[in-house]
Amino acid sequence: MRRTAVLGSAGTLIAGTLIAGAMVAPSASADGKRQGGNAEARGVRTAAARAAEKGIGWKDCPADWGLAKPVQCGYVTVPVNYAKPNGRTIKIAVDRAVSTGTAKERQGSLVYNPGGPGGSGMRFPLRTTTKSPLWVKTAKAYDFVGFDPRGVGHSAAISCVDPQEFVKAPKLDPVPDGEADKRVQRKLAKEYADGCKDRSGAMLPHMTTPNTARDLDVIRAALGEKKLNFLGVSYGTYLGGVYATLFPDHLRRMIVDSVVNPSRQKIWYQANLDQDVAFELRWNDWKAWVAKNDAAYHIGDTPQKVQKQWDTLRAKVRKNPVGGVVGPAELLGFFQSAPYYDSAWASVASVWSKYLAGDEKALVEAAGPDMSDTAGNISAENGNAVYTAVECADAKWPTSWRKWDRDNTRLHRDYPFLTWSNAWMNLPCATWGAPQQTPLEVKTGKGLPQVLIVQSARDAATPYEGGVELHKRLKGSRLITEKDAGSHGVTSLVNSCINERVDAYLLKGTVDRRDVTCEPHATPKPDQAAAAKKAAADLPTVH
Repeated sequence: MRRTAVLGSAGTLIAGTLIAGAMVAPSASADGKRQGGNAEARGVRTAAARAAEKGIGWKDCPADWGLAKPVQCGYVTVPVNYAKPNGRTIKIAVDRAVSTGTAKERQGSLVYNPGGPGGSGMRFPLRTTTKSPLWVKTAKAYDFVGFDPRGVGHSAAISCVDPQEFVKAPKLDPVPDGEADKRVQRKLAKEYADGCKDRSGAMLPHMTTPNTARDLDVIRAALGEKKLNFLGVSYGTYLGGVYATLFPDHLRRMIVDSVVNPSRQKIWYQANLDQDVAFELRWNDWKAWVAKNDAAYHIGDTPQKVQKQWDTLRAKVRKNPVGGVVGPAELLGFFQSAPYYDSAWASVASVWSKYLAGDEKALVEAAGPDMSDTAGNISAENGNAVYTAVECADAKWPTSWRKWDRDNTRLHRDYPFLTWSNAWMNLPCATWGAPQQTPLEVKTGKGLPQVLIVQSARDAATPYEGGVELHKRLKGSRLITEKDAGSHGVTSLVNSCINERVDAYLLKGTVDRRDVTCEPHATPKPDQAAAAKKAAADLPTVH
C-alpha cells in the first residue's frame, strides 16, 4: 500500500481469440455464492465471454505512454457495475511484452499488479524488454502483461482535487499541536471526500477490490487464457486473495509478495493502525544502519543521536520550510521511503547528510514538489484518489471522530513516525459520500491451486502477520519468509533462496514440501561517493 502521495490537505508527498464458451466462469449458483450475489456472477461471465470473443487489438503504445516497442498496448472493455453488464462500460488499459522463448517453452500470460490501491502495472513488461536479470528465465515462458486498474491512469481515471493544488507545498504538519490543528485537518479531510464525490461520484460506488478482481477475470478471458497466472505485490496481494476467493478454479499459478492482512477485521481501518507500528520498527532499523555508517554520513553514531537529528530537523522545517516548500509533511513523504525500501536507505541518508553539510538544494529537489511536472502531478493525484476511493468503498469505516482521535493519540505516543500522517490520509473515509461495502471473506474455494506467498519478517507497509493470515486461509499454500529483512516487494530483490523458488514455481509449478525461511538479502552499502570523500578527508595531512 504505497504512500506515494497524500490528500492535499495534510498528507505526505506521501492473442488469438478463443471460443467464448471456453472462458465462461462456473455455474451461476456456485459463483454467485462466492461473489455475494448472482447478478455480479452472471455479469462477470457475460463480460468475460464478450472479451474472449473480441480479444485484444494489440498495437504499438501511444508515444506519450512511455512504453517503447516491442511493448504493445490495448484495451479490455468491462462493465462499471457487474450487476448491470449491459449498462455503462469503461476501457481497461493493458500492455504486454511477448515471451522470449520458443513456442514449446511458452506457458501463457503472467499478469501483474504492483499494489496501491492506485498503482499502475503498465511498466511490468519492461522487465522483459530490459532483460531484467531476475526475470529472464520467466520471460521465456510468459508474456508479461500489465494493466491500469479501473480508475487508474489510462483506465477511466478518477480525480478528487486539482492536481496542481494537490501537490502544492508546504502542507500542514501532520502532527497536531492541539485541538485547533485537529479541527483544521478534519475539515480538510471532509473537503477532500466531498471533492471525490463532486469530481468522480459516478465511479465511487464501483471502485472496489471485488470489482477489480472481476476486471482481472475479464482480462484473463480477453487474453485467451483459460486460467490466470498472477503476480501481486502489496495491495496486489489483497486483489489476488479476493480473486482467488471469487474465481478459485480460474487460477493456474499465483504469487503474492508482501501481503496485506486479508482479515475482515483488518480491512482497512485496523490495517492502517497496524502499519503505524510496523513503520516505527523499520524506521528504527534504518536509524541503526545510518549510525553504523556514520563515517559516510555524519548524522549520528548511535540510533539515539540519529533520532535527535531527525527531531531537530523536523522542528526546524516546521518553523522555516526548506526552500519555502519542504516542511514536516514533505520531509516525512521523502524519508518514509527508507522504511519502505532498502534501496532507498543510502539515497535518503545521502540527501540528509548533504543538508547537514549546508546543501539545501538536494533536500528541496528530493522532497519538494515539481510544479512544472504536470503529468507527474496528475499521476500523483490520481494515485491518491484511487487509493482513497478503493479503501473507503471496500469496507465500513468508523464515523466517530472520538474513536479516530483516541486510537491515533494512543499510537502516536509510542509510534510517532507515521501515525498522524496515516490518520489524516485515511480520514476522508469517515465522511465518504458513497456506499461502503462489507469486505469479502477471503478463503479457499474448490479448484484453487497451490499459491506461493513471499513475505519479509520486518516489512513496514504490510506487516508479517498478513502473510501468515493469508497462508492460513489458502489451503495448500506455501509461505517463504525472508528473516531479519523488511524491504517491501521481496521478489524484486536479489536473494537466490527466494529467486530460485519463484522461478521453480512459475516455470514448473513446484513448491517445497513445507514452508521455507530464507536468510536476508544483502544489507545496503553506504553511499560510496560520500564514503570516499570522508576517507580522503581523514587521511593525514602532509606538509
